[in-house]
Amino acid sequence: MLTNENNPFLIAGRKILGAAQTCGEMVVLMRRTFYWMGRTPIDRFSLFYQMVEMGNRSLPVVSLTMIFAGMVIALQTGYSSIRVFNEPLFIGAAVGHSIFKELSPVFTAMVFSGRVGAAIAAELGTMKVTEQLDALHTLGTNPVRYLAVPRFIAAILVFPLLVVYADLMGVIGGYIVTTVQLRISSTVYIEDITGINLNVFMHGFWKSFVFALIIVVVSCYKGFTTKGGAEGVGKATTAAVVLSMVLVLVSDYFVSAILVAFGIG
Repeated sequence: MLTNENNPFLIAGRKILGAAQTCGEMVVLMRRTFYWMGRTPIDRFSLFYQMVEMGNRSLPVVSLTMIFAGMVIALQTGYSSIRVFNEPLFIGAAVGHSIFKELSPVFTAMVFSGRVGAAIAAELGTMKVTEQLDALHTLGTNPVRYLAVPRFIAAILVFPLLVVYADLMGVIGGYIVTTVQLRISSTVYIEDITGINLNVFMHGFWKSFVFALIIVVVSCYKGFTTKGGAEGVGKATTAAVVLSMVLVLVSDYFVSAILVAFGIG
């Protein structure tokens, strides 16, 4: 017999309503953050501190991830072209297009959400459960202006720079395999890379702003809405990372479609 507790339609309805409410609250948080960005002077020390922290947390993992991503693409492309054409061809073009358009922004977003997004959610969540956010309200300080604005600006500035750095690391990884293992002239590889249209690079670069916004909005929202003490902080952190990754992968398709429609990439 179906009850309110086991009725699948009621359960699905609650899930859908909960997801819609979450999306609406994140949009409200984003609107409030942009509102305070234009109406308050930016704390330069806090902004610089957040930028340095985000860069330090992400740079080592991004470097390792993208170097080996470039190496794998070069290796697979080289041996595939050997089987088909009996010689390695177009390795630089394959590495450049794969890294610039997709792998660099997406892989960097995965690292950024796992390192930076988790840290933001944990920091704000801890402040929430220890009632530090309530103390800010009592002192007349808006938590969104004081905590969210520097993190928003820092993420939007740092993440595109990380994507450019990831592009470079991926190209270096492909260069290592191309010249050392496949024994192809470095001049050929460099000519393939430099011959890539600028729109290919810009395709991934524009994506980085969207991904940065998604990650910082989700992470701040999960931090501000944390409940349940220390256990709640852990759950909020996990939820922030998982939701950020899912939204990045889902939005990747739609952003790619829009950019292609405008002739970028």
